Amino acid sequence: MNIFLDTANLDQIKKWVACGIVDGVTTNPTLLSKESGNIKNTLKEICAIVDGPVSIEITEKKPDAVLDQAVEFSLFADNVVVKIPFAQEYLPVIKAAAAQEISVNVTLVFTPLQALLAAKVGAAYISPFVGRWDEIGVDGVALLEEVVSLKELYEWDADIIAASIRSVLQWQRIAQTGVDIITLPPTIIEQAIKHPLTEKGIAMFDADWQKLGIATLDLKK
Repeated sequence: MNIFLDTANLDQIKKWVACGIVDGVTTNPTLLSKESGNIKNTLKEICAIVDGPVSIEITEKKPDAVLDQAVEFSLFADNVVVKIPFAQEYLPVIKAAAAQEISVNVTLVFTPLQALLAAKVGAAYISPFVGRWDEIGVDGVALLEEVVSLKELYEWDADIIAASIRSVLQWQRIAQTGVDIITLPPTIIEQAIKHPLTEKGIAMFDADWQKLGIATLDLKK
């Protein structure tokens, strides 16, 4: 499973890229609105930091303007992926962008059939919003499993990105679906990494080492 970081915060991106677990980044207008400074410069730096896809969401509304913006975004950096929300009026746009070899991440996908249609018109990535399903009382992971099954059945080229992740438990369930990618906020990664028994074990080993009275273990001597 590839891990994308769902943030536009440069400090967080640098931190987790250095850990070696980040395969890409997803941004959206909400995430960008939380950051200070020039948005274009922020996006440029993200694209330079990340050795992998960086999703940037369109802000235009009319289909012709969306396609023009998709072309503009695709020229911004070699690793840009253009995010376009799933909507009937954007299906021809996604198809036209794909024909120009622009990588499109179709976002705000909420049903397996929406995912199927996004794949049919040439999306490179499809983002079902798992957490938002859960918020309305629907098992988001179960629906994600249906999307994964459809991809396997019809052999889509598009990668599925599990998006809108709300908890570590949700991530753990998603990991068992065989989905291609998950995009995670930094807080969820922090929570998954930390465990009291791990911290307790480290402290115990450190205390036992101190009992030996040796500053460091040098195996070359």
